Amino acid sequence: MALHPELDAFLDLADDAAAGGTLPFHQSTAQQARDVFEQTTRQLAWALPEDVAWRDLQALTRDGQALPLRLYLPRGRALGELPVMVYFHGGGYVVGSIDSHDGVCREFCSKTPCAVLSVGYRRAPEHKFPTALHDCADALAWLHEHGQAEGLDCARVIFAGDSVGASLAATLATQAVHQPSEVAIRPVLQMLCYPMTDASRRSVSVELFAEGYLLESETLEWFYTQYANTAEDRQDWRFSPLLTPDLRGVAPALVVLAGFDPLLDEGREYAARLQAAGVEVALIEYAGLTHDLLRLRSVVSEVAAIHQALAARVGVMLESAAG
Repeated sequence: MALHPELDAFLDLADDAAAGGTLPFHQSTAQQARDVFEQTTRQLAWALPEDVAWRDLQALTRDGQALPLRLYLPRGRALGELPVMVYFHGGGYVVGSIDSHDGVCREFCSKTPCAVLSVGYRRAPEHKFPTALHDCADALAWLHEHGQAEGLDCARVIFAGDSVGASLAATLATQAVHQPSEVAIRPVLQMLCYPMTDASRRSVSVELFAEGYLLESETLEWFYTQYANTAEDRQDWRFSPLLTPDLRGVAPALVVLAGFDPLLDEGREYAARLQAAGVEVALIEYAGLTHDLLRLRSVVSEVAAIHQALAARVGVMLESAAG
């Protein structure tokens, strides 16, 4: 399968920008990388659904810090408590934010429809492993305490995310079963979009798609180095979910992969490990697309249909879980 032609043209423009002096993330400071990522987000903006209301909230972390949250609700919703998707954004633990994934969260809120709670966990290198994981668990504790008052059904919760956000979702879904004291809510479903699952080694796809496909392997390595305290952290299953000793009993998973992604192989391996553990898995591969595809709607016209298809699949899996 060839790279999608619209994406091919976009990547050519990205190469031109790099030639013009824009540094790759792995040659930047964390703040420089964040600034570029947010600027790119504004350039990638698309016309958002208008049937979504939102407001910014805060939770407290276990060490007493303010944790930003953003709650999205479908306008004109029917009476009754809404299922809620807790969304953990990607960005290699270094870049990305509630704002950078605002459009993605609005699409899922509108099209599923469900409430979406987006979590602004703290980032590396200022906050090392496992701070991001703890922040996300603290957001779930907030939801457990306040969800009913917000009209949310905490018995129908989806853990979702992209890239390292999907890694966080996967880890929390496992902890909810095997370390329940760590996670206040047990999800009925996990949606893992092009997850990072193994920082302990370099797969074939990491080598094959090392550069020129949006996410570069050197940038991946830089992300891991920023987040890890030591090299040994990368062997911890909470950092590399593919190393999880026991996946039995975790929530059904919708796993979404991209064909031209350095993380393709480890995403496939994680889906296979879930299936081997008896977990229901729906695996979808978008062969002609790259990492970060959910945020590329203004670049690739097909992404609009992908948002719709994934939201529909989530809705069906929610109904199945309820049955």
